[in-house]
Amino acid sequence: MRVLLKLELDCEPDAAWAALRSPTVFRQVSAPIMRFESLDAGGFPETWSDGEHRLSARAFGLIPAGEQLVNIRTEERLEHASHGRHQAPTPVRIVHDTGRGLTFPLTLTTEWHHRMAVSALPGGRTLYRDQLTFSAGLLSPAAWAAYWVFWQWRGQALKRLAPGW
Repeated sequence: MRVLLKLELDCEPDAAWAALRSPTVFRQVSAPIMRFESLDAGGFPETWSDGEHRLSARAFGLIPAGEQLVNIRTEERLEHASHGRHQAPTPVRIVHDTGRGLTFPLTLTTEWHHRMAVSALPGGRTLYRDQLTFSAGLLSPAAWAAYWVFWQWRGQALKRLAPGW
């Protein structure tokens, strides 16, 4: 199943890129629906590095939601605009998370690929695209509804925070 967001953020693409790789911003846009703590030695890094990061999650800060592995990979590429073949390619920066749940109930989601992409818009703004593809077997429709609500929350939080980046 898939959840999508496409937003215009009131910040420069470099600022949005830094925010996408920030555990602090991750925690800000997830709260209060989900609260995350690092299980890695030394806690959260200032910036996510490529590789694996262990977290614990609590719904609304109270209900244990399990442990998960966030598996970060960053990518930069050029994309051609869909509305014109003769335009110069646009640089796009992407964060991929292909992590997985380590304990119940997060292990109910058996496939996970979260992509967040930023690219420049005119006027110093940023195009933010967010796509989650996942599977939770027979529970996928219920999981989709929960993820959709959470993604809408995150999207509004990103829009609210972006001018301060």
